[in-house]
Amino acid sequence: MTARPIRVAILDDYQRVAEDCADWKSLPPEVEVTVFRDTLADEDALARRLEPFRILAVTRERTLFSRSLLQRLPNLKLIATSGMRNAAIDMAAARELGITVCGTATLGYPTAELAWGLIIALCRHIAVEDRAMHQGGGWQTTVGVGLRGKTLGVLGLGKLGGQVAAIGKAFGMEVVAWSRNLTEARCAEVGVRRVEKDALFSGADMVTIHLVLGERTRGLVGAAELALMKPTAYLVNTSRGPIVDEAALADALAARRIAGAAIDVYSREPLPADSRLRGLDNVLLTPHLGYVTRENLELFFGETVENIAAFLKGAPVRVLNAG
Repeated sequence: MTARPIRVAILDDYQRVAEDCADWKSLPPEVEVTVFRDTLADEDALARRLEPFRILAVTRERTLFSRSLLQRLPNLKLIATSGMRNAAIDMAAARELGITVCGTATLGYPTAELAWGLIIALCRHIAVEDRAMHQGGGWQTTVGVGLRGKTLGVLGLGKLGGQVAAIGKAFGMEVVAWSRNLTEARCAEVGVRRVEKDALFSGADMVTIHLVLGERTRGLVGAAELALMKPTAYLVNTSRGPIVDEAALADALAARRIAGAAIDVYSREPLPADSRLRGLDNVLLTPHLGYVTRENLELFFGETVENIAAFLKGAPVRVLNAG
């Protein structure tokens, strides 16, 4: 008698790499893996798609798993997510419904590297000059600014913020930092100066965000904070979209109240085609690439396979919603 299949769905595999980044064939033979390349925002469509699956392998915060959606997935027993937190999953609802949520380790440095790529690209107008060159006639159409002697304002001085701050110091920048719980001891450890939030926004030439999204940070950077910034200053967000009020940012950019911004994360992802940000010429947009490196994806999907195998053996590991 053939064993009943265990249906596993890999969600949101935009780059078509999930199957190559881990040994899915190491799972028991009754496991059937289906890969979805797109993201569905409509809950009804998502519920219809996912209803047959017992296990979901998801990438952190690409698809929203609300209580109402989870209640419509009676076959679901395991969500294996990348990362050791996922704000898009209602962890309490999953626990109440008997759905285990497991996570994976993550590499922090790729996001810090991207943040610096965006800062340099903004200051030296790399994307603008590249487009001009490819279009056939452009040659030195802009004048950039250097980093040495400028002030870098770091919102959040955790592991990622600390890495970004260290690189800023290596460039010869003055680095200041703020978050609600930031201590003088942490600043001394990193070698930066602690300032209050308003002072950071008004004094920095570049503001870079490295905070965890939560109730206290949602909408933290709004019209008031953007109004404090210098007209020559830049904002970089590689953290989470909802930390910045997108409408207020679009207003500030359109009115040239700040020099520009580089955004890797958005309130809604993928970024809608009609987003105002897409029509502004002083914003550099990337599609949430901070963590997207081969090394990180191999870690994510490799540990996802381990999480599924352990769950099927009745001994789940890296559980995020226990107790």
